[in-house]
Amino acid sequence: MRDFSRRFPFLRWPRPTTALLHGEVVAALTVAVVMIPQSVAYSSLAGMPLVTGLYATFLPMLAAVLFSSSTRLSVGPSALTSVLVGASLLGHGAAQGSPEWVAMAVWLALLAGAMQIAVGASGSAWVLNLVSSPILTGFSQAAAVLIIASQLPALIGLKGPLSSLLHGPSFDLEALAYGFACVVLFEMGKRLFPKVPIVLLALIGAGVISWLTGYASRGRVVGELPAGLPMPYWPGFPGWENFSALIAPAVVIALVSSLEMASSAKIESQKDGKRWDANQDLVGQGVGKLASALSGAFPTSTSFSRSAITLYAGAKTGWATVSATVIVMVVLLFLTPALYYVPLSALSAVVVTAVAGLLKPRVFAALWQVDRVEAATAGLTSIITIVATPRIYWGVLAGVVAGLAHFLYLRLHPRIIEVGLHPDGSLRDRHLWTLAPLAPHTYALRMDAELDFASATSFERAVVEHLAAHPDTQHVCLFTHPINRVDATGVEVFGAIRRMLQARGITLHVSGIKLPVERVLRKAGELQEGPLLRMYRTDQEALAALAQVMP
Repeated sequence: MRDFSRRFPFLRWPRPTTALLHGEVVAALTVAVVMIPQSVAYSSLAGMPLVTGLYATFLPMLAAVLFSSSTRLSVGPSALTSVLVGASLLGHGAAQGSPEWVAMAVWLALLAGAMQIAVGASGSAWVLNLVSSPILTGFSQAAAVLIIASQLPALIGLKGPLSSLLHGPSFDLEALAYGFACVVLFEMGKRLFPKVPIVLLALIGAGVISWLTGYASRGRVVGELPAGLPMPYWPGFPGWENFSALIAPAVVIALVSSLEMASSAKIESQKDGKRWDANQDLVGQGVGKLASALSGAFPTSTSFSRSAITLYAGAKTGWATVSATVIVMVVLLFLTPALYYVPLSALSAVVVTAVAGLLKPRVFAALWQVDRVEAATAGLTSIITIVATPRIYWGVLAGVVAGLAHFLYLRLHPRIIEVGLHPDGSLRDRHLWTLAPLAPHTYALRMDAELDFASATSFERAVVEHLAAHPDTQHVCLFTHPINRVDATGVEVFGAIRRMLQARGITLHVSGIKLPVERVLRKAGELQEGPLLRMYRTDQEALAALAQVMP
């Protein structure tokens, strides 16, 4: 029964009471006033019909919360996932918003959702570690720039693409006024009246002014949105060429979406003081994408900002998401006509102000201070994301390759130091701290890595090169505390070093070996103690023994 409830987390929800539902409904209303405008606006980033933003919010967030261990994640359209969808589908011969475009977006949702379910159900959430924080940082910075650039023409009322600014641009001054006013109101509201639903109020105001002035007859507005709930949808097969071209962006969408989910879920689990079940949350995210696909919408994700609003608005359980689903249902059934007169420049203002918070150029300088290679990886991800436009998913894939290359380099070049006794009693790098050898004619070393196929060659080279440079060496002391694993290659190299030292009459001292490593080496017959092989449980025992060899 416990395993059953783990697979279906909603079975663990508390029974709804009047007091509980009151708080959940208030939290749902708080997040809905932000979620609904953003969902409509983000659908334009994906190149989808605007109403599909609401479709991607309605059933997906309900389906996701039913199968997620984290119950207060706000699932729906997000800026990064939406721009990935829009960019990935360019160049496939379909016009934005066309049935062919919608079908391919649905296939992206199906593929990404199936991948997340497969990873979560198999307990393989560790694959998320392939995308490090610097990679996501670099991608989000570049994506934010691209999103803002894509929204600028509509925001400032530019008649034509952004490049037309260089060739006699023409402006819709009314659209510019709507966009500028909304940006100012959004920013002022965020700073001065954070508890007021300024985004919703500003869009209502813009819609009313647009209706009173007849702006729809001379400018670009949202227009008519279909009323009613989404109908079941299944896409036609796009052909093997288009289908295979969707696999790479689907992988990136699944990775980025999973990391967006993780950033919010970790905060929730820390606040509740419970263990985060990453695998179950991946299943929930995948189910949400499938629900979006079957609604005729595009891949969803977890919005960090909306999840934070849900959490800090007082939501306690998944009943808050159920309440939010009801609110979106009411909007779909009765309130979509109210969006008709809202200027598109006002929707662009929603996107630009939301995404502007992602722009943090100083993060590259901070990364540079921590690790220059990581900073370079983030920079490479950003550059390739921008250069590869519209195939921006190549930025993430390039970052993953660079990150793995750096990881392999570090594994193939482990830190191996000759240790000396520091005045504070610790063993430290003898050459870095200019310390004396532990004993005359003694080579004392420590390798801060596993003894496996990746590090074994470096370990052997360090010993051989020292013996070549110091032919009078009589003792080699290996401090093995950092070594927690040994594989077949490591056993072979350890045995070769032991036999080489034995042939030269050099005593090998092994200190602090961990039990898993010791078991493997003993089974291989490489730890038979004798006059030239001595074992010590602690470093203190080893130091005491080495002190006895001093003249």
